[in-house]
Amino acid sequence: MRNIVNENRVALLSHSTSPRGGHVHTVGLGEALHRAGDPVHLFALGERLYRPVDLPHTLVPGPRREGTTLTERTLDGIDRLAAALADRIEEFDVLHAQDCIAARAALAARERTGAQVAVLRTAHHVDDFTTPVLVDCQRRAITEPDRVLVVSRQWQDILARDFGVRTTIVPNGVDLGRFAAPAPVSRPDRFVLLAVGGIEPRKGTVHTFRALARLRAQGLGPVLAIVGGHSFQDFAPYREAALAELIALGLELGRDVIELGTLTDPELAGWYGAADALCYPSTAEGFGLVPIEAMALGVPVVASDLPVFREHLTDGRDALLPPVGDHEALAAALARVITEPGLRESLRTAGRATAAGFTWKNAAEAHRAIYADLVPARS
Repeated sequence: MRNIVNENRVALLSHSTSPRGGHVHTVGLGEALHRAGDPVHLFALGERLYRPVDLPHTLVPGPRREGTTLTERTLDGIDRLAAALADRIEEFDVLHAQDCIAARAALAARERTGAQVAVLRTAHHVDDFTTPVLVDCQRRAITEPDRVLVVSRQWQDILARDFGVRTTIVPNGVDLGRFAAPAPVSRPDRFVLLAVGGIEPRKGTVHTFRALARLRAQGLGPVLAIVGGHSFQDFAPYREAALAELIALGLELGRDVIELGTLTDPELAGWYGAADALCYPSTAEGFGLVPIEAMALGVPVVASDLPVFREHLTDGRDALLPPVGDHEALAAALARVITEPGLRESLRTAGRATAAGFTWKNAAEAHRAIYADLVPARS
């Protein structure tokens, strides 16, 4: 007989289909549950998933981007996803949202239909919204679900302090199967620093550019390869300002900095394999899945000393963690990785050991117990 904890029908909800942290988490969790035989279904806003998935799914056309504001796109996305959920809400016991838009859509669908369904929210982080509509939207997406999960202690503390919400921690996982068939890439004939997440304020891109200039002045001259860039929000002004700074820094786009855009998993695996180190000096993160992926694949990691990173990384053992926003300290850490082969090897060894503790199988088991606890409580 099948264990009863597997019998709750779960809809996993994502506001995007691009390979950003929240959606990668949603797909990784969903595949682990589906492969274990759990009745789970993915709903996501977008035209196509960024990779083939072993998971039943429904794609809902996303909001129009051209000529729209972030507020308009957010509200439109909520309405679209809510309508799709309302049509099929009787098929599920739990609506598990992974972001602000998805949570509001789940709540709206339940309210419209009166369905007896639980709404669960995973809050990966809190966005820095400024308009009253979006600030209220985000607040309600955190305070109104039946239960809220987080992926780190830092965000558990923040949600308790700022929203008065008690949460449960369930960390991310890594699926090495995603990277089992790397595509060939054209690797520069220089030390390669890989940055994943695009040119964004939260990824500390300007600090990386300034550190890169210091390294070039020291005669080290690595090349920075940047993966990603697709986001629901519009970071074009930041990107343009950051790229404009390259000339003054003595750096050249296409020579010292390469933009790779959004990649498939085989392409990303190829660049992980080509990289000599990961450069990930984020100024804010919910968990930091990219460093764990890099470590699992044997790539030395230079990140930043964010509290959320210090929950699972140890400076000098499995990563180097220079101070947040300090490009001189970042340059010094990168210089060590570039010039000290022994350090790179020790970071690889310790990094693999750390990453081995984060699996989607473990995450799926934790979620399964939460679903089982949530549905009887609702009933």
